[in-house]
Amino acid sequence: MEKRVVITGVGLYSSIGIGKEEVLDSLRNGKSGIIYDKDREDFGYRSKLTGMVEEPNLKPFLSRRQRIGMHQPAMYAYMSTKEALEQANLDADFMSENETGIIFGNDSTAGAVIDTIDKVRARKDTTLIGSGDIFQNMNCTVNMNLSTIYKLKGINITLSAACASGSHSIGMGYLLIKQGLQERIVCGGAQEINVYAMGSFDGLGAFSVRHDAPTKACRPFDIGRDGLVPSGGAATIVIESLESALERGAPILGEIMGYGFSSNGDHISNPNFDGQYRSLNMALKQAKLDPKVIDYVNAHATSTPVGDTMEAQAIHSVLGDKVPVSSTKSMTGHECWMAGASEIGYSLLMMQNDFVAPNINFENPDEDSKKINIIPEYTEKKIDCFLSNSFGFGGTNSSLIIKKFEK
Repeated sequence: MEKRVVITGVGLYSSIGIGKEEVLDSLRNGKSGIIYDKDREDFGYRSKLTGMVEEPNLKPFLSRRQRIGMHQPAMYAYMSTKEALEQANLDADFMSENETGIIFGNDSTAGAVIDTIDKVRARKDTTLIGSGDIFQNMNCTVNMNLSTIYKLKGINITLSAACASGSHSIGMGYLLIKQGLQERIVCGGAQEINVYAMGSFDGLGAFSVRHDAPTKACRPFDIGRDGLVPSGGAATIVIESLESALERGAPILGEIMGYGFSSNGDHISNPNFDGQYRSLNMALKQAKLDPKVIDYVNAHATSTPVGDTMEAQAIHSVLGDKVPVSSTKSMTGHECWMAGASEIGYSLLMMQNDFVAPNINFENPDEDSKKINIIPEYTEKKIDCFLSNSFGFGGTNSSLIIKKFEK
């Protein structure tokens, strides 16, 4: 018999807030986390804009030995995971005795790798690199560090799927718990913020150059958009079987009802309608839900013309023109590998507090965005069920449906 899967903890380390309380305030007030970054200007970026998250000071929480193998993604992920596990009433001692897995989305460690190579170039001696570098350089840096810090004994894998990484990590964790293979899994996504990580994207001309007004640069669905804004941080979503959550007396924040996925099988960077359409429909079919019960859609919409257009068409075709839609990327920028996880966290905060966060900077629709119900301002609304989309390079698509828990 398939198990029900619920969410018991959320942690956020984001450009719009460190922790859930700060994030909630930003979501309510439409506060942007995007800045003009002088480091990008000095480095040679075409676009100098980014969603900014400072590196945390981990000394109060971790020993030097625990910190030595951590670079930006792992640092951010430690902070979001710490918050999520505290909410879920989980600690290392419990998880050491009760099998708990980890699936984290991460698709780059550019900053750590380049720092290591620079050491070799300067010293001409690989033995002087330092013992922690290998654990910072590997794409599974988040999993390696968190699994040892928290004594996790279950599944331990990094999921790499471009900008759908965080969403797929939750979806895959959901399937494992649903089938009874795990009781609880720490899921999430992490994204480094440094000048090395996004240089190639900038070279493609994918980023906004609205330097005179950084907070207005990210404009999902608006006809005046000129590209996305990179961002990052980390988000952690603790999921577990309903039986486990009830037995522990854990808070139940929502229930995962459906996970849809697809591959476009087409262009390596351009999205298409068919893949997104199939992902949305698969999530609804698995959840056994009528499209009319979806109260809110947190759109992937990154503020690029082709991407926003394809998603608007898919949402309209599957869900119609009434369901409220907003892209929290209008405030955060595109959090890339973490976005699919953080946007579940943002949407859960909306569901708990009965509002839809605004799609800020939405002033003039195009032919496709005018066909769906985009919410440009804070709107009070009861949300019982929401859908979150994440789409990535290579044509990877993920859609998750979360519902308020009912016994």
